Amino acid sequence: MQFSRLQLVSVALCVGCLGAVASAGPVKIQVTVTNMAPTNSVSFAPLRVGFNNGTYDSFNNGQAAGQPIISIAEGGSGADWFPDFAANDPTATLGTIVPNPAGPLLPGQTASSIFTVDPSLNRYFTFASMVVPSNDHFIGNDDPMEYMLFDENGNLALNAISVLGLDVWDAGSEVNGVFGAAFLVGSNNDDRIAENGVVSFDFMGLDVFNGALTGGGYLFDRQFGAFDEIYRISFTIVPIPAPGAIALFGLVGIAGPRRRRG
Repeated sequence: MQFSRLQLVSVALCVGCLGAVASAGPVKIQVTVTNMAPTNSVSFAPLRVGFNNGTYDSFNNGQAAGQPIISIAEGGSGADWFPDFAANDPTATLGTIVPNPAGPLLPGQTASSIFTVDPSLNRYFTFASMVVPSNDHFIGNDDPMEYMLFDENGNLALNAISVLGLDVWDAGSEVNGVFGAAFLVGSNNDDRIAENGVVSFDFMGLDVFNGALTGGGYLFDRQFGAFDEIYRISFTIVPIPAPGAIALFGLVGIAGPRRRRG
């Protein structure tokens, strides 16, 4: 089989392109979240995420909650979490995964977003989201190095995070009850009674909302147990083709094989 000079040059250049794709550098990663809780059970505020160097720690089990995590646990907004994160880790990639249409992620729903991340700077993944209905329940990791997303070579080292019932936190900042709870019909989330407690695991504390009408139009029923998966975060690398490779592959097609003259 014979190749034209243009084909041979194009193939040689594309070998170089493949090498460039394999080298270290920023990658695009799709993060998908799924509410795995039973029907009529918990929903989740938009997920706040940070790809980071493993140093930012917004809360700790057994300690009083600071304002950064309270902004998520009591209102799901991240209004104080994001600025604090950025101040402590300026190179972190921060963002939010919002359902479509915007609002809490209801049982059975899925949402996703794509982020551009530099694995050499941000090998770790941190997340937080308010659990609703509640006053100050949330999910998130208290150890900033708990989830190593990329290995030292920049390869994806984690495919998914499963959040179980026993992983639900209570910030201990607001008294649990229908009064002042978020995502409940007839309750104002701006109303609160200070609890002055500490952060702790407490999924059973959600039972106080059983039978209440949620903002999603259903009567709440916790249902899940300690070892039931209620939330999943999945990671997928999105290929980034080298611009030169795309053009050169096109050139190979244009050149085509030479015809023999009769």
